[in-house]
Amino acid sequence: MPKVADAKSLGNVTVTAQSRTQEVQDVPIAMQIVTSKQINAIEATDLSKMNGYIPGLYINAEQPTQPEYSLRGIAVTDVGIGTDSPIGIYEDGVYTGKTGGALLVFNDVQRVEVLKGPQGTLLGRNSAAGAISVVTNEPTDTFGGQIRERLGSDGLHYTDGFLNLPISKDVAGRITFVDNQSNGWLRDAATGQHYEKNDDWGIRGQLRWNVPDGTEVRLVYEHEKLNQPARPAIGIVPIPASPGLPTFPPDPNTYLDPRKTPLYNDVVGGALEKRSFDGTSLFVNHDFAFGSLSAITAYRHFSTFNREDGDGTNQPELYVDDVNIEKNTSWEQELKLSGQTSVADWVAGISYYHDNASQATPLDFTTTSIDTLIKHVSPVQGSPDGSLYGFLSQVLPAFGIPANFLGDPWQETMYNKGTSTARAAYGDVIWHLTDTLNLTTGVRFTRDQKDFSWYNPTRTATALDATLNEPAVAAFLNAVGVPLSTFQQNLEFNSPAATQAPLRVSNSWTDTSPRVLLDYKISPDIMVYGSVSKGYEAGGYNGQLPASHYEPETVWNYETGIKAYFPASRLLLDASVYHYRYDNLQSLTLEANGNGALPLYVVTTSNQVATGLDAEVHWQATDALQLNFTSAYIDSTYQHYIAPDGTNISNQPTGEPLWTVAGGFDYTWHDIYGGNVVATVQDAYRGKTRCNSDSVAQAQCLVTPAFKLGTAQNRTDVRVAWSAPKQPWAFAAFATNIFDKRYVSQINNLTATTLGTPFASITPPRMFGVEASYSF
Repeated sequence: MPKVADAKSLGNVTVTAQSRTQEVQDVPIAMQIVTSKQINAIEATDLSKMNGYIPGLYINAEQPTQPEYSLRGIAVTDVGIGTDSPIGIYEDGVYTGKTGGALLVFNDVQRVEVLKGPQGTLLGRNSAAGAISVVTNEPTDTFGGQIRERLGSDGLHYTDGFLNLPISKDVAGRITFVDNQSNGWLRDAATGQHYEKNDDWGIRGQLRWNVPDGTEVRLVYEHEKLNQPARPAIGIVPIPASPGLPTFPPDPNTYLDPRKTPLYNDVVGGALEKRSFDGTSLFVNHDFAFGSLSAITAYRHFSTFNREDGDGTNQPELYVDDVNIEKNTSWEQELKLSGQTSVADWVAGISYYHDNASQATPLDFTTTSIDTLIKHVSPVQGSPDGSLYGFLSQVLPAFGIPANFLGDPWQETMYNKGTSTARAAYGDVIWHLTDTLNLTTGVRFTRDQKDFSWYNPTRTATALDATLNEPAVAAFLNAVGVPLSTFQQNLEFNSPAATQAPLRVSNSWTDTSPRVLLDYKISPDIMVYGSVSKGYEAGGYNGQLPASHYEPETVWNYETGIKAYFPASRLLLDASVYHYRYDNLQSLTLEANGNGALPLYVVTTSNQVATGLDAEVHWQATDALQLNFTSAYIDSTYQHYIAPDGTNISNQPTGEPLWTVAGGFDYTWHDIYGGNVVATVQDAYRGKTRCNSDSVAQAQCLVTPAFKLGTAQNRTDVRVAWSAPKQPWAFAAFATNIFDKRYVSQINNLTATTLGTPFASITPPRMFGVEASYSF
């Protein structure tokens, strides 16, 4: 097998990570490439389904319209519109944001490039911790297409396909679609409602025009729609029959195992998560004698709705649900000029990004569940059981006033609006000092402008107000000296500054972020490199706390690495060692409200330091056997951080596991029914959470008699596929999580300290399926 073909088969693919077309082994950046072949091997339908197979990257997609990303220990946990993400998500170079548009279903993906460390001098938006670039297939001049069908357990029915259509000598089009459906692997024990379903579909249309003067124009439109049950809340405390209440405060020694516990949820109207996404992009490239000019103009709009159970029970005395409603419209313009000479390869660009977002976060109770909260937190004096509305429902009829205050809906809402504008100019030059030594220098200048508002009007409780305004009830309350305002005060969102009218603020920030890198070719196949780079992310706001304000995040990253290919052994090796200091990192933390209501998820800031190692190995052991191994080690600690409850966890672990490892093999049998059979086995391991003094309060670590939270996790996927070069049909059978290893992935304490109802999430079970595709 030729040397170049060997290297290609082992992962030395062409990438655009440095805004230049290069072989990945020539790019002195720590990065991992996932090809469409690898995506198909694990049946991944979006980025989150690749968890574990890109060590150092983790995506929590329990709520696909509010995903959480973590890369090299830098986590994006705030899903509000008031903050930016240090991890940039891009599709064909277009920034996708961090909330509703950041986790779309894969549609005709060519590869995924995961760039680790600051990347601000190379991309249109700041990416302080790293970047994830999803690259899709473009139209070609060859007529062809494919349709693929995948059927599996729990009603899995997945279909995708494409049609590539040359229209003329200079014009070609491409249409792609994907439809991902399933019945779900979890069911409500009382209602039969299915959860953990898939109901997501998308289309993309492209038109490419090769203008005779050397210009290429590509117009892309895409649409995606998601409509499925929201994240289930699996209760983990014993609940007596209504009107009984669970033990308060909850005792972890009595927690139930959520992997074995029946699910009971009771969201009024049904738990629902949905999204509608539309995007249009125009790509223009023109070649000059001295270089090339590329332009990206992009428009994105999405709307999301996510209403989910907040207590993990179906008891009226414990009812809470929370909602996230978001709309976002963004415009992006980027111009990039690049060229190369014998002295240097260079790229320079300017970018403009503007988005206009609104977010509403309703929180729903009933007067019955508010009574439970009152009993636990601030019992009413003189009431036999400490309740308010239950007490009044008993007292007033005794005075001949028929009135019932229980079971009435109560909703509080925080409204946020935000606009942000980012302007940047950046440049990056690779200086060819000798035939084997290169010096890269880059710099980015950024100015961010943000406007933000909060509005938390008085709660909505129409039925309760109607009862309170009945003449006999109003007269009784007046006679006993109880003002109506007693029943009209917000419990959760109660900032006086934002109750009567929206509270608005504006801020702007500027930054200069440099990058310096030196790479040296020891031989044509071995390169070593070292770099120093700065990353920056704009400041922002906590959408739940009016008038909150956070300064920008900054990171300094120091890295050295090696990229090597050994032709005689057919072995490809990449490794890097890094150290960073991240200042003012914004994270989401559960904090007591201070007024007896539910705690709030608020944005806190901390300084963190980390030292780590990334390694990737691909080995073509024989013509039939190819092995792969990737790993990430990181020692991440808080340099300075005081938790919301006052706990000092400086110099303690941030929670990131020390090790994440993935590995596997492909084995090929040739000439089987005129084709090849390829067996693929992949295994992913994520180490245990490194706990600190605040980990239990934040539900990151917990040991109970029934289960453990924060344990190491392992998953093994298997696929056997047959295809033939001259045959249109291909077939496969697969199993994900073949050993059926199940874990408690998350505990939510939102209602634990007020209603006594913590709840949990768990990982999916083993799944099987078959696949067939037809190409033409």
